[in-house]
Amino acid sequence: MSDALQRLRAIISDVAALRAAEAILGWDQETYMPAGGAEARARHRAVLARLSHERLTSPEVGELLEQLREREGADPDPEDLDAQYIRLARTQYERATKLPSRLVQELTHAASLAKDAWRAAKQASDFSQFAPHLERLVELTIEKAEHLGYNEDIYDALLDLYEPGMTAAEVERVFAALKERLVPLVQQVSEAPQVHDAFLKQHFDPQVQWDFGMDVLRAIGFDLTRGRQDESAHPFTTSFSHGDVRITTRIFPNDWASGFFSTLHEAGHGIHSQGVPAEFYDTPLAWGKSLGISESQSRLWENVVGRSRGFWEFWLPRLARRFPGPLSGVDLDRFYRAINRVERSFIRTDADELTYNLHIFVRFDLERLLVSRRLDVRDLPAAWNAKMQEYLGIVPKKDAEGVLQDIHWSLGAIGYFPTYTLGNVLSVQYYDQAVREHPEIPDEMRRGKFDTLRIWTNQRIHRWGAIFNAVELTRRVTGGPLDSGPYIRYLETKYREIYRL
Repeated sequence: MSDALQRLRAIISDVAALRAAEAILGWDQETYMPAGGAEARARHRAVLARLSHERLTSPEVGELLEQLREREGADPDPEDLDAQYIRLARTQYERATKLPSRLVQELTHAASLAKDAWRAAKQASDFSQFAPHLERLVELTIEKAEHLGYNEDIYDALLDLYEPGMTAAEVERVFAALKERLVPLVQQVSEAPQVHDAFLKQHFDPQVQWDFGMDVLRAIGFDLTRGRQDESAHPFTTSFSHGDVRITTRIFPNDWASGFFSTLHEAGHGIHSQGVPAEFYDTPLAWGKSLGISESQSRLWENVVGRSRGFWEFWLPRLARRFPGPLSGVDLDRFYRAINRVERSFIRTDADELTYNLHIFVRFDLERLLVSRRLDVRDLPAAWNAKMQEYLGIVPKKDAEGVLQDIHWSLGAIGYFPTYTLGNVLSVQYYDQAVREHPEIPDEMRRGKFDTLRIWTNQRIHRWGAIFNAVELTRRVTGGPLDSGPYIRYLETKYREIYRL
């Protein structure tokens, strides 16, 4: 290894350590920090964000990257990890140097304060408590986008942070294909006799829910020697190292499905994080991977696997033994249809597979209006309700079940939401490819065996870290482009059967 590359690695390892320290403070803020710590925590996180940004954007890093330009090459081999390291470090450096340290610190400080303001506003169902914080974040985000630069659509600068190489116009094309087929299907389902799921709304002991979820985590391959699960208001996953991956869930005594599928969703993210090679951590090879790819892994386990009939052939008898009261006399068909019930509802995180993407369309439209200054933050609740009426045919009665339901805007994460639908699309493409290569996977799931699928995702998806974006990885894995067709066919086949259409 050259002296220049060795020195670059040392600097970037320091940057990664600072980012990990800030992430640990963020995890603690969501799980165990007392409410009184919000102001101090905002300062602490802001300083760490500024220090990591200044370290990454130092003139020395620029000089080292220039010295290593020839080693990187014009089109480095994906297997040449040194060249890929330099390429991705250059991408991170060039992006970071466009942003003033002052802006990075202000964004982190504003987001840390906004998160606690959002939590209080949601509790009170009062958007006015959160609006000043969101106004500040939107202004800072617009400034950030202007610094990053874009060709035609300001939203492209933000989307690229979460889905490298993707543009708003490309997202629109994917969404248009989904709208054309899914909106009529949702209408047909809504007119069919409804599936009953009242037995899932009875009392389910929270500790027993937790214990069952932990059993499933172990079975599907989330390594609890390198990870843990805690509770938070909004489930999330974060990783500090290859050996320390944290997931959270939320448990409701009278809504078993919400807690269980939150656990399964975050486990998918956790398995992905644990599957990234250990040597990639603390390097650009693990930074900035496509969130569409990441979301494909959570949706794979939550929906494609976790809401399948085969999965519950194995797990339903075990769940029924834990909850003999509410699940007495509930057979597999009734249970399977209940966990896949379609209902136009207000809360995105509790939405079924079929209507989920309609919630994303709402947020995508509103985000673009906000950052292009065509929508004022103060008018956001009314605009939200109008979009809910347009896409889902329902209107929230209060802010907590409407504009305040998601944590993302309080984090400054504008441009993030489209990755959820891209992940849904990719989850089916990847699963179909896994089954083509390993036809035994569905039968193994019926027997409670998940190693073949998990190892396939480790080898074909996780091992590449940040080397490929979603389009590049999908072509490498499936031999074709990112394609919404398999996902649409999956939904149509599944829900026509469930609703007897």
